[in-house]
Amino acid sequence: MANIYCALILGVIGFQIALILGAPWGRITQGGQVEGPLPRSGRIVAAVSIALLIAMALAILSADGRWPAWPSWTGWAAVAMNGVMTVLNWITPSPAERRLWGPITTVIFALAFAVNWF
Repeated sequence: MANIYCALILGVIGFQIALILGAPWGRITQGGQVEGPLPRSGRIVAAVSIALLIAMALAILSADGRWPAWPSWTGWAAVAMNGVMTVLNWITPSPAERRLWGPITTVIFALAFAVNWF
């Protein structure tokens, strides 16, 4: 499960990198407020997201015993962050963002929870 989680997180990181590089996907991210490429502030948010995604992936790998042991709370912190991301993607005002990211973040959240629980 941790492998699938990390593969999905890598996909999300790829999406964030594309946003930073100017991909015209503003309507399916960050509330869908922007048509086309994100402005500089949105690209900065995407860069910060990458750092958080990497930390969450490492925490899940640690919880699964595949990364040098981080404190056990980091795995649950990753679950909590994934839970917040899931809720935000289901309540976004952007229908396109809800359709795309709602299901994806739900699966990511479920995987993170399963890795920590089992």
